[in-house]
Amino acid sequence: QVQLVESGGGLVQPGGSLRLSCTASGRVFFINDMGWYRQPPGKERELVATITRGGMTNYADSVKGRFSLSRDNAKNTVNLQMNSLKPEDTAVYYCNAVVSPQMIYWGQGTQVTVSS
Repeated sequence: QVQLVESGGGLVQPGGSLRLSCTASGRVFFINDMGWYRQPPGKERELVATITRGGMTNYADSVKGRFSLSRDNAKNTVNLQMNSLKPEDTAVYYCNAVVSPQMIYWGQGTQVTVSS
């Protein structure tokens, strides 16, 4: 089992920044990719960004150039730096850890609200 604990959500004005963190515990040795997904109000969950154990990243087109995902394997942590936030970034953000296609773990979610 893998447990994921997220932190860093909140309310921010358009153009502002937030940093989300996710720390994994449990059977972390078996984790491959980690990442963040989000679920805007009334919409389905969507990819934000993922990162491999080796540090290769993949971003949704909507966040490229504004968000940056990093990973610290020694601390079992991924951090999502979100800059130039827009109202459409408002969503519940979920941390994700992939052990295998059949074993995917999710955090409890953290709310990000971008509003003036």
